[in-house]
Amino acid sequence: MIRQLSIFAENKKGAMHQVTRALAEANINMNTLVTNDSAEFGIIRMLVSDTDAALQCMQTAGYLCHVDTVAAAEIGDECGSLNALLDTLDRGNVNLDYLYVTYSSLSKRPVAILRTQDIMEVEGFLQAKGYNMLERVD
Repeated sequence: MIRQLSIFAENKKGAMHQVTRALAEANINMNTLVTNDSAEFGIIRMLVSDTDAALQCMQTAGYLCHVDTVAAAEIGDECGSLNALLDTLDRGNVNLDYLYVTYSSLSKRPVAILRTQDIMEVEGFLQAKGYNMLERVD
């Protein structure tokens, strides 16, 4: 499992820059970043070099944020790899809250970041199906 930081930020000009500036000033490296927006607020999800320090940094800067756990499954770097993972999850009757794909600088492979209600169970299931589950992606 990997700890992921989620930050709720107002959807306005310069909001992302304020987040990245605060993290840069705290010497926290963002390894993975994905954003989702709505009319007024956005959710910034990230994997960082120091989750606890990033949480403290963002809270000190006035952001509402939280840390949760996600699973990270290596997938192939060829057409159909993500589909094969989703087929496996579907056959296992696994419901995803969300997913995004990043790249591991360690393994040099794509990695699917998965959020489900039971991360440990899904990790075990995917390992049993032959997937390499990561504890970090940097």
